[in-house]
Amino acid sequence: MSRQIFLNLPVSDLSKSMAFYQALGFSKNPQMSGDDAACIVISDAIFVMLATHEKFREFTPKAVCDTSRAVEVLINLSCESPEEVDALVARALAAGGSTYDKPEDLGFMYSHSFLDLDGHGWGLFHMSAMSGQE
Repeated sequence: MSRQIFLNLPVSDLSKSMAFYQALGFSKNPQMSGDDAACIVISDAIFVMLATHEKFREFTPKAVCDTSRAVEVLINLSCESPEEVDALVARALAAGGSTYDKPEDLGFMYSHSFLDLDGHGWGLFHMSAMSGQE
């Protein structure tokens, strides 16, 4: 069985958040989207469910995290190349996101990150093939 991941993220403005993720090059699945939630397709196996705070609260009794004061989650996404890492960060910044660090090149791994409009942290990385490792 092939597994899929659906990340659920609370957002304060659904239409702005959808536009942000579409500006990164991801698409919306209209069959799984409505007035209070939208499904963003990252890949065949990874989906982000954007939900208004009201809709998100239907799934948990806990309060929605104030991402300006606390970290709720760090999401890491692999990329095809260092250039794709840089391009996604650039698109995120152009669409209104932010970053709090600089790119890091460790030789075997290149990484950078961004925060979306609601402060959800995305770490992007490209890992080189590690020769000689089993």
